[in-house]
Amino acid sequence: MVPAKSPTIKLNNGVEMPVLGVGSFALPTIQAADDIAFALQNGYRLVDTATNYGNEKEVGEGIKRSGVKRSELFVTTKLWIEDFGYDNAIKGFENSLKLLGLDYIDLYILHWPVPTDFDKTVQAYKALEKLYVDKKIRAIGVSNFTIEHLENLMKQTSVVPAINQVELHPYLIQKDLRGFHKNHGIVTECWGPIGGELTNSASNPTAPIRLLQDYTIVKLAEKYKKVTAQIVLRWHVQNGMIAIPKSQHYERLLYNIDIFDFELTADDMAAIDNLNKNLHGGPLPNLFDVAAFKKIIAGRKTKIQA
Repeated sequence: MVPAKSPTIKLNNGVEMPVLGVGSFALPTIQAADDIAFALQNGYRLVDTATNYGNEKEVGEGIKRSGVKRSELFVTTKLWIEDFGYDNAIKGFENSLKLLGLDYIDLYILHWPVPTDFDKTVQAYKALEKLYVDKKIRAIGVSNFTIEHLENLMKQTSVVPAINQVELHPYLIQKDLRGFHKNHGIVTECWGPIGGELTNSASNPTAPIRLLQDYTIVKLAEKYKKVTAQIVLRWHVQNGMIAIPKSQHYERLLYNIDIFDFELTADDMAAIDNLNKNLHGGPLPNLFDVAAFKKIIAGRKTKIQA
């Protein structure tokens, strides 16, 4: 078995979490188990999934198939917004645990804030606090929360989130949010770290935005004799962030985790910072709820049919 390749970062409760993992968003159920097993057998130890992805069962099968000891793994899943509220959140957690085939979850997070019904968001987080106290979860956190959402949540709850998982890449560096996280001991975890949402959910499908073809990134890849995704992921981890890139291609999975044998210079890090365009590929947190999500899904189906 290939040993763990990613170093870890200490969360605000002392739990160690790998700084690079494998995501499973939009990973087809027919492929998810094989993909996760391959990743874990090749040095990954952090797995990220969610109820809304519809593949928790297959991710769990991949974990079993990998042969890696449970104690060596860090498994994250997320509570979907339709399961918010205290009692529903408890049920949602138990269902995820069953689908994954696990006895506990390393990190359980609220998938999105729901600004139109933030009380349910708070009640769901309080359920996570109870599960954390009961040692069914090693750490709790949130996803896609703005500074305002975090402040509102923290005023009404007891446990500071260990993680806020947000869209973050060189075209969206989230400087102010990262500063808030640092001041409150919250680790920044990045979904879409290599800009996949900019390409796959492009507002203009005929002209998708391809971060990995950016001139600055391409030139740095040539300088370090790496592929462009490795440059971007290295930028994430050198900034003290966690990244969870997803790929259905085994070769890319191997590239993505092979980023711990080189270091970007301060000038190169600054050059990547300067690519920021405040450009979101995913939904805006302040406008997200069940109705907004259904509209997004309908739009994606229309694009596929076209």
